[in-house]
Amino acid sequence: MLILVTATSCKKSFLEQNDPNAIALSADFRSPNDVSLAVNGIYQSLRSSNNIGENSGLWTDERSDDTGRNDNQSNAGEPFQFNNFSLLPSNTYLKSHWVSLYGTISRANVVLTNIDQVAFPDPNLKLQYTAEAKFLRALMYFHLVRLWGDVPLVTSQLTTADDVAASTFREKQATVYAQIVADLTDVVNNSPLPNLQTGANIGRVSKAAANALLGQVYLTMANTLDQTNRTTNLNNAKTYLMNAYSMKTFTSLSSIPYTDVFDVNKKSTCPELIFQIVNKQGDATYGSSIAANNQAKGETINSLLVSTGTGGNVKHDLINEYETGDPRMAYSVKFANDPIVKDWFITKFRDASPAAGNLGYGGNDWNLIRYADVILMLAEVNMYLGDNATAIQYLDMVRTRAGMPTYAASMANASFSNKFSTLKLAILHERRVELAFEHHRWFDLLRFFTTDELVAYFKSKPQADYGAAVITNFSAKDRYYPIPFDEYKLNPAKMYQNSGY
Repeated sequence: MLILVTATSCKKSFLEQNDPNAIALSADFRSPNDVSLAVNGIYQSLRSSNNIGENSGLWTDERSDDTGRNDNQSNAGEPFQFNNFSLLPSNTYLKSHWVSLYGTISRANVVLTNIDQVAFPDPNLKLQYTAEAKFLRALMYFHLVRLWGDVPLVTSQLTTADDVAASTFREKQATVYAQIVADLTDVVNNSPLPNLQTGANIGRVSKAAANALLGQVYLTMANTLDQTNRTTNLNNAKTYLMNAYSMKTFTSLSSIPYTDVFDVNKKSTCPELIFQIVNKQGDATYGSSIAANNQAKGETINSLLVSTGTGGNVKHDLINEYETGDPRMAYSVKFANDPIVKDWFITKFRDASPAAGNLGYGGNDWNLIRYADVILMLAEVNMYLGDNATAIQYLDMVRTRAGMPTYAASMANASFSNKFSTLKLAILHERRVELAFEHHRWFDLLRFFTTDELVAYFKSKPQADYGAAVITNFSAKDRYYPIPFDEYKLNPAKMYQNSGY
């Protein structure tokens, strides 16, 4: 009885217990430094090969006609499905990419949901962190909407199972693009970000990066959404791409050697670079592995690490597209002449210096946006607006820097004009050889061609130049990835599957 009386006389607060392992995320946001660490966490998530880091080519280049493994057995054959256009919704690599992209979005949403509860002595610092989180969220949604079409759109922190259930539905592409535009427009107009980042801040978002990405978003919308707003979207694309271009610190692209863009000793000073994921040479955790991973057996050009495999495979379809004498080919690819490996491999990313070591911890940064890309998009958008003269001027900036003849001179050459009979095909060609292996090719194909045109484009390619993957597998369904099965089964009606899967 005494025990019972004692227990019943206790205050209610004494009996209320909080799970020490279930601390609310909001409790972690007390100071500007807490927000800084959370924003850094968003950037950190980009590094993953399941995200958009240097080794994420499976989702882009290996889906295209540039690269793609010939091994249909390793890892249950799942990576080969991307290249072979035999992708299944149950593919675990597909699910990993989806989860990683949404993981980055979740980190950005946590920052944007909780930042207002923190007192900032410097209001510009709050604006900076907000802009960085919005840019990175927009970048992830831009990848998602291009790869999957309609996707769930989440813009705030989810804290309960009910929140998750309420957000588990696919939003129409136009709505997703509207959110991307809103985020990037806010970054462009309302942030204190510098035009370009320098010194220790290289790798963080800048206004040039935000303008370039927003221009690319509008350019993609113009070619892939309802054509009612096409002209408006093209003019917006031109505006923001020109904004990014006007922020350059060099006078002419030709003043920057092509090799400087990939030189580990010049990555912090090369004026062509706009936005990159920074790696630390010699560091086991934050070093780059792309040079070593791409190196074929018997070769030493990329890395001091001794390779035992095929390296970064290059499709002969790309090899055949390089023009005779294009120095970008000599820098970007090499033929391995090993008794076991006799094929082309990627050499564009190199760090064979002693500082990278025999384990291949290279110093290569992963370049996400650079000025040659912006210039070629300006060529593209001016062409669509009917200003071919200006489009050719931009195209020639890239060709001249590479040491190639101008577009007019090239069109007088039958071997060039027969392959690239229109200005549109010439621009697509230039993007292919200039930006090879930088994870642009698949997105370029989706932007340049309608679904029917893309099917015809792939099926016109010789199987002999495509490797073990079967080119005739390509069909209209391959315009988009299937929704991962684990996501679809959560709500088959609202997470409806893409056509053909």
